[in-house]
Amino acid sequence: MRVSASRGDLASVPNGDVSWWWRSLGGTPAARPSLPGPLEADVAIVGAGYTGLWAAYYLKRAQPDLRVAVLEQRFAGFGASGRNGGWLTNTVTGGRARYAGTHGRDAAIAQQRALNAAVDEVIAVAAREGIDADIAKGGELNVARTPSQLVRLRASAAAEQAWPHTDLELLDAAQAASRIAVDGVLGAVWHPHCARVHPVKLVRGLAAAVEALGVPIYENTRVREIAPGRAETDAGTVRATHVLRATEGFTPELRGQHRTWLPMNSSMIVTDPLPAAAWERIGWAQRETLGDFAHVYMYAQRTADDRIAFGGRGVPYRYGSRVDTDGRTQQRTIASLARLLRDFFPDASDVPIAHAWAGVLGVPRDWAATVQHDRATGLGYAGGYVGTGVTATNLAGRTLADLVLERDTELTRLPWVGHRAKRWEIEPLRWVAVNAIYTAYRLADRVEASGSSTRTAWPAHVADLVAGRH
Repeated sequence: MRVSASRGDLASVPNGDVSWWWRSLGGTPAARPSLPGPLEADVAIVGAGYTGLWAAYYLKRAQPDLRVAVLEQRFAGFGASGRNGGWLTNTVTGGRARYAGTHGRDAAIAQQRALNAAVDEVIAVAAREGIDADIAKGGELNVARTPSQLVRLRASAAAEQAWPHTDLELLDAAQAASRIAVDGVLGAVWHPHCARVHPVKLVRGLAAAVEALGVPIYENTRVREIAPGRAETDAGTVRATHVLRATEGFTPELRGQHRTWLPMNSSMIVTDPLPAAAWERIGWAQRETLGDFAHVYMYAQRTADDRIAFGGRGVPYRYGSRVDTDGRTQQRTIASLARLLRDFFPDASDVPIAHAWAGVLGVPRDWAATVQHDRATGLGYAGGYVGTGVTATNLAGRTLADLVLERDTELTRLPWVGHRAKRWEIEPLRWVAVNAIYTAYRLADRVEASGSSTRTAWPAHVADLVAGRH
């Protein structure tokens, strides 16, 4: 069933204000104090999102007398940590095969096991710290709705099931629909290593836990440059033995980092609560996260108050690696997401869209995340999660803590530690390449949706080559 999204009500949908996640808690928080002037610390962390807060949390728990300070340009949870889809899942960013090729199969397996464990670690910390983040560990369901998607799904399932600790189940159409009644579903895969979360409740609670450990979070404090032993802010120099960059999609704003990671835009909408009768037909009783096998894929969750939060790619990239200031997305993106949501769930066709927003995620040139720390300079960083950071940030934060404290652990030996990607191309090549990639992916999705072929449409192969995914 195809449902039109040409509805006048979309023009009046609240848009931006960082995210609906923040709006659901009463709006953006009261500001913490900014940095009052020059400061000395043992560890300065730039960025108060998940990565920076997890690093601060584990550093301070491991060594309570360590002087740790967090520097944040806006407020804790302003970036992707406060805008994401709430998928606490075990994805190995960049794929296990990459690590198998560089470090061997056992190292790739270790990376997967560590991410599986990180899902449970986040849940355990939330329980220990009294953080009610609407966590429901229902696993992750990814569906196919065209013959081409179904072929890719089955190939992906076979590849995943060849690895231990993936615990993937292949579902036929009836089995998939019994979990979530997506219109036109042909099959699905499910695994248990994923939980639905309210991302802002998690980041807000984590920030409070970090402060309770004695770590100051200086908000409205812009860091312009990071160098060995110092972070330069508008309020003065912060001198520290270790300076950790945890800026993800906002990294290009730092001096010398313009081509390090590309800030990719992702957008979301959320509905008003659906009536009980609609949920009776849709199901979704286990609160699984939901994705698909389209080339321009979607992601969704059933929220704790029975809304559908639904995301996907809008305008993928702003020229010159520019980033937004308030989470506002384009009207055509709201319309396309609403159309797709109602296509997936006809029972939601008459349910108003309550809010729309966007955020940026950090994309390395090889699409693989990394954790780095140089003992000689004290400089470290983590990121490039390409949208998988709700879980990976926890693993990265623990790993950064071990690296700073010079511990030789299973975490510091994981294959993403020390990984480096080449820099992105200069403009206008960067803008042309990224927009060409997503234009081709959208074309491939349209071709596949309009026919019965089981082959992946040729524009997707071209996009894969340009993106460096082959």
